[in-house]
Amino acid sequence: MTHHREHEEAYNQYQGAPHQAKLSHQVIAGAAAYEAMKAYNEHREKKGEAVNHSTAKEIAAGLAGVALDRLIETKGLDALDNFNNKREREKLREHTVNETNRYFNS
Repeated sequence: MTHHREHEEAYNQYQGAPHQAKLSHQVIAGAAAYEAMKAYNEHREKKGEAVNHSTAKEIAAGLAGVALDRLIETKGLDALDNFNNKREREKLREHTVNETNRYFNS
Protein backbone atom coordinates (compact mmCIF):
# COMPACT_ATOMS: atom_id res chain seq x y z
CA MET A 1 0.00 0.00 0.00
CA THR A 2 1.39 3.38 -0.94
CA HIS A 3 1.92 6.20 1.50
CA HIS A 4 -0.64 8.34 -0.35
CA ARG A 5 -3.24 5.57 -0.22
CA GLU A 6 -2.87 5.24 3.56
CA HIS A 7 -3.52 8.96 4.01
CA GLU A 8 -6.47 8.83 1.66
CA GLU A 9 -8.04 5.95 3.57
CA ALA A 10 -7.48 7.70 6.92
CA TYR A 11 -9.06 10.87 5.54
CA ASN A 12 -12.06 8.99 4.14
CA GLN A 13 -12.52 7.13 7.41
CA TYR A 14 -12.46 10.41 9.36
CA GLN A 15 -14.80 12.23 6.96
CA GLY A 16 -17.28 9.36 6.81
CA ALA A 17 -17.54 8.93 10.57
CA PRO A 18 -20.74 10.18 12.21
CA HIS A 19 -20.42 13.12 14.56
CA GLN A 20 -20.11 12.15 18.20
CA ALA A 21 -20.51 14.20 21.33
CA LYS A 22 -17.30 14.80 23.26
CA LEU A 23 -17.29 14.80 27.05
CA SER A 24 -14.82 17.70 27.14
CA HIS A 25 -17.17 19.83 25.01
CA GLN A 26 -20.09 18.95 27.27
CA VAL A 27 -18.15 19.89 30.39
CA ILE A 28 -17.14 23.24 28.87
CA ALA A 29 -20.69 23.92 27.65
CA GLY A 30 -22.10 23.08 31.08
CA ALA A 31 -19.58 25.28 32.86
CA ALA A 32 -20.22 28.17 30.48
CA ALA A 33 -23.98 27.90 30.93
CA TYR A 34 -23.56 27.69 34.73
CA GLU A 35 -21.36 30.80 34.77
CA ALA A 36 -23.79 32.68 32.53
CA MET A 37 -26.67 31.97 34.91
CA LYS A 38 -24.52 32.87 37.90
CA ALA A 39 -23.56 36.19 36.29
CA TYR A 40 -27.22 36.90 35.51
CA ASN A 41 -28.19 36.25 39.13
CA GLU A 42 -25.39 38.54 40.37
CA HIS A 43 -26.60 41.23 37.94
CA ARG A 44 -30.12 40.95 39.34
CA GLU A 45 -28.80 41.16 42.91
CA LYS A 46 -26.85 44.35 42.07
CA LYS A 47 -30.06 45.89 40.71
CA GLY A 48 -31.79 44.99 43.98
CA GLU A 49 -34.07 42.37 42.44
CA ALA A 50 -34.87 39.20 44.37
CA VAL A 51 -33.10 36.02 43.26
CA ASN A 52 -34.66 32.71 44.25
CA HIS A 53 -33.10 29.25 44.02
CA SER A 54 -30.03 30.64 42.31
CA THR A 55 -27.86 27.53 42.71
CA ALA A 56 -30.60 25.26 41.35
CA LYS A 57 -31.08 27.56 38.37
CA GLU A 58 -27.34 27.65 37.71
CA ILE A 59 -27.09 23.86 37.80
CA ALA A 60 -30.15 23.52 35.55
CA ALA A 61 -28.63 25.99 33.11
CA GLY A 62 -25.39 24.00 33.13
CA LEU A 63 -27.23 20.75 32.40
CA ALA A 64 -29.20 22.44 29.62
CA GLY A 65 -25.89 23.57 28.10
CA VAL A 66 -24.60 19.99 28.20
CA ALA A 67 -27.76 18.68 26.54
CA LEU A 68 -27.65 21.37 23.86
CA ASP A 69 -24.00 20.68 23.08
CA ARG A 70 -24.69 16.94 22.77
CA LEU A 71 -27.67 17.56 20.49
CA ILE A 72 -25.69 19.88 18.22
CA GLU A 73 -22.67 17.58 18.01
CA THR A 74 -24.68 14.46 17.23
CA LYS A 75 -27.80 15.47 15.31
CA GLY A 76 -27.04 19.00 14.20
CA LEU A 77 -23.69 18.44 12.50
CA ASP A 78 -24.91 15.30 10.70
CA ALA A 79 -27.90 17.25 9.39
CA LEU A 80 -25.61 20.10 8.32
CA ASP A 81 -23.34 17.65 6.48
CA ASN A 82 -26.35 16.14 4.70
CA PHE A 83 -27.58 19.59 3.70
CA ASN A 84 -24.17 20.62 2.36
CA ASN A 85 -23.78 17.35 0.44
CA LYS A 86 -27.22 17.81 -1.14
CA ARG A 87 -26.35 21.37 -2.15
CA GLU A 88 -23.06 20.23 -3.72
CA ARG A 89 -24.88 17.50 -5.69
CA GLU A 90 -27.38 20.07 -6.95
CA LYS A 91 -24.58 22.41 -8.04
CA LEU A 92 -22.81 19.57 -9.83
CA ARG A 93 -26.03 18.51 -11.58
CA GLU A 94 -26.72 22.09 -12.68
CA HIS A 95 -23.16 22.49 -13.94
CA THR A 96 -23.38 19.21 -15.88
CA VAL A 97 -26.69 20.24 -17.48
CA ASN A 98 -25.28 23.64 -18.42
CA GLU A 99 -22.13 22.12 -19.92
CA THR A 100 -24.15 19.55 -21.86
CA ASN A 101 -26.46 22.24 -23.21
CA ARG A 102 -23.50 24.41 -24.14
CA TYR A 103 -21.88 21.49 -25.98
CA PHE A 104 -25.00 20.63 -27.97
CA ASN A 105 -25.95 24.25 -28.70
CA SER A 106 -22.51 25.13 -30.05
